[in-house]
Parts: sequence; C-alpha cells; structure tokens
Amino acid sequence: MSQLREKGWLRSLTGVEAPAVRLLCFPHSGGSATAFSDWAAATPPGVDLVGVQYPGRGDRFVEDTVDDVAEMAGHTVAELLRLPRSRYVLFGHSLGAVVAYEAALLLRDMAEEPGKLCVSACLPPGHMRKRDIHSLPDDMFWEALVGLGGIAPEIAESAELRELLLPALRSDLRAHATYQPACGTKPLLCPVTCYHGSGDPLADEGTLARWAGVTTGDFALRVRPGGHFHVTGDVAGLVSDVLGPAPV
Repeated sequence: MSQLREKGWLRSLTGVEAPAVRLLCFPHSGGSATAFSDWAAATPPGVDLVGVQYPGRGDRFVEDTVDDVAEMAGHTVAELLRLPRSRYVLFGHSLGAVVAYEAALLLRDMAEEPGKLCVSACLPPGHMRKRDIHSLPDDMFWEALVGLGGIAPEIAESAELRELLLPALRSDLRAHATYQPACGTKPLLCPVTCYHGSGDPLADEGTLARWAGVTTGDFALRVRPGGHFHVTGDVAGLVSDVLGPAPV
C-alpha cells in the first residue's frame, strides 16, 4: 500500500515503494493530481510519479481552496518530508510552476534541494500578465479560460459544471496573480528547465529565458508544439526529458 496519505496534498500515480526518485508534479489552475495520470505509463521503474492535489477539487472538492502560493508549497513540502527520503524532481505547469518553484526554495532551505526543477507554460516570478483575470465577471472569465484550450468541450458547454469549477479556478488564478517571492530570495543551485508550448498566449518565449535567474545551476529552455497545454502531447518524450539528462 502506498505510504501517501489519503485526502492529503500528495497522490502517488505509480505506487512505487521506496523509490530512487520522486517526480512531484504540480497542476495548473483548476487542475488536479489526475492531470498527470497519462504520465504513469511513461514513468520508468524506480521513479514514483506523484501528483499534487490542491484542495477544492477531485477528492478534496468539499475542502476550502487555498489562494496563496507559499501556503500551497508549504503544505506540499511538509507532507513530502514525512515520506521516506528520496531524490526529488519537481515539475509545475502554469500555476503549478510557481508553486513548484516555491517548494524548491523550501526544500533548499531544509537541505533537501531537488535534483531538478522543471517549469512549464509560466512566466518567471514577478512577470505574470493579465493579473486581473480572476476578477472578471463569470461569463468573461469562463470565455477567457476556454480560449486557452484546456477545458474539454463537453465541460465548456455545461453551465452546471462551470458553476462547480469556477471557485477553484478563481482561487488558483488569484494565488498566481498575487504571488511574489520573498524579498532577498537566494537563487537555487539545481538545474532548471523551462518548457514552452509554441503559440502560448500567456507566456512569450523571450521572457521565459529569465527563469535562468532563479538558479546558479544549468538552465535550458525547451520549445514544444501544443500551446499552453503542450503537456498533453508527446508525454513519453516530455517525461524522458524531465527526468534527464541532468543528473537527479
């Protein structure tokens, strides 16, 4: 049986006991740990694929949402460090990128810095655009989100599902919009890789290069087809790149 707690912040998607590496994946706004379920088949033996489950969705739907990136990262890291130690690779998509970054800082401060931080479809801390999207009226807010392509048509057209999803989406986007690293934050030491989906309207390639400033380690920028939700395409290639070639 997995050692990950039910209804906590972490969900093992591969159930690997005593893994050599934990690949910890932080979902986008409105997303849940199951956003990374398709990655399980591409995850090699010895690596435990772990999705972060924010409150207010999935099996935590009845819980109050958390609209603070540092608090989200703090809960995740606290739960992670209750598990047997392993090496860590952190991957965050969109909102998840800044939560993963904040988690990497916390781990670093506890002498548990990850072997690698991977960020996706997200401008560097302090560079987010459209900071007021979470305050738009419901119809405009929903239209803007559907336009990014991450909401299935059957959900986009359902008024009932829209009403269920809006609170978590607003909370997550508020968390992203208001996030700023603490003053005097020191850079990480680990390698950082940034993934960009070509044509992503929320993250221009030129600004993404500034993610290099969050670390003194190696930095790489990878461009993939697929726009903001490029992570759903060529999953095997993406997982392989996330786990290597940088040492973990």
